[in-house]
Amino acid sequence: MSPRSPDLQADLQPDPQPDPAASRRTRRLLPRVLVLIAAVAGGSAWWAYAQQRPPATEGASGPASAAGAASKPRGSGRVQPVSVATVSPRDIQVQLSAIGNITAANTAVVKPKIEAELRRVLFKEGQWVKAGTLLAELDDRSLQIALAQAQGQLARDEAVLANAQVDLERFRDLLAKDAIAKQQVDTQAALVRQLQGTVQIDQASVGNARLLLSYTRITAPIDGRVGLRQVDLGNVVKPGDPNGLVTLTQAKPVNVVFAVPDTHLQAINEQLAAGARLPVEAWDREGRQRLAVGQLGSTDNAIDIATSTIKLKAAFPNDTLALFPNQFVNVRLRLNQLTGQLAVPAAALLRDGQGSFVYRVGEDRTVSARRVTAGATDGGWVAVQGDVKLGDTVVTDGVDRLREGASVEVIKPAGRDAGDAPGKEGGRRKRDR
Repeated sequence: MSPRSPDLQADLQPDPQPDPAASRRTRRLLPRVLVLIAAVAGGSAWWAYAQQRPPATEGASGPASAAGAASKPRGSGRVQPVSVATVSPRDIQVQLSAIGNITAANTAVVKPKIEAELRRVLFKEGQWVKAGTLLAELDDRSLQIALAQAQGQLARDEAVLANAQVDLERFRDLLAKDAIAKQQVDTQAALVRQLQGTVQIDQASVGNARLLLSYTRITAPIDGRVGLRQVDLGNVVKPGDPNGLVTLTQAKPVNVVFAVPDTHLQAINEQLAAGARLPVEAWDREGRQRLAVGQLGSTDNAIDIATSTIKLKAAFPNDTLALFPNQFVNVRLRLNQLTGQLAVPAAALLRDGQGSFVYRVGEDRTVSARRVTAGATDGGWVAVQGDVKLGDTVVTDGVDRLREGASVEVIKPAGRDAGDAPGKEGGRRKRDR
């Protein structure tokens, strides 16, 4: 065999074993390197996000932090466009808002009073009926027979009574002539009284048969609207049927039952005791359309301890039938009217952890936060007390980027003053410089 070359011998030598100490150092350093890389990447991402994020809104931080935020750079420092309104005196209606349930003035489930087959239905579903209107008829043949039997029994007993009365008169004539014993006259008189009682029983039987026969004609117990029919023709109806034949609801007038916090109970009772007529308005679910106006009628006799509320009931004429039984509506109860209150639009009122505030626009067209206490709300205006006075200009729109001392530019729709209803050219805007 030929001798191996030195290079080939070197390749065939086993690999040297790794140093255990070096491996341990590598394992200790690897997590630190990874943490350092992650920290550098996170810092770079945060720096890029901070450069692009807009400044925080004043509505979220409130005026307490506005002064500190004013010292920070505000993006490009542009003048912010805003809409404004003037603090003005207004008459504010004190209202309580709640959710109410409409109940019919009367509801009647029409049920049969006897068990019989339904032969005729004389109403249409949804029809308005008066009390006493014939609604349905039941099979009356068996009751007609029972009435005829009772009448026949009455006629027979009346004939027997008449004959007994004639015999009694004869016996009395004979007794006057001393031709008959008095005991026989007394016996005949007792028989007459017995037959009179039998006739009375027969008369009651005839009356009962006629009453049962009248039950085959089912009439409306109240004025109201007929619901959906619950039984079809040919079925045997019973007094114990839970659904009856049909349900009548009296929808003119209707009542609205709603609950308000018990803290208002004293004011409500004082108004009712003084004979005041407290108007109650029913609005649709969105609160955009007023459905009807009624009057508060009464309060419940106990407070619900689970919710600390008191139930109230208001009556509505419902002549237009805008309210439907079991419908849910928004209720507004007018308790009082405050005259000459300083008020601002509801859009101008901001809230934070310390309470309510508004942004006042100064003569130099910069804004400052003013603390206020909000009162009653009426028609989009809120009565306020605090660091504002009559004639102050407050921001109603564009407060999301405002800070303490920020410069603003007042804009308003063309053709109207701030705070008023929009005009025909509401889509265009003009600037007050």
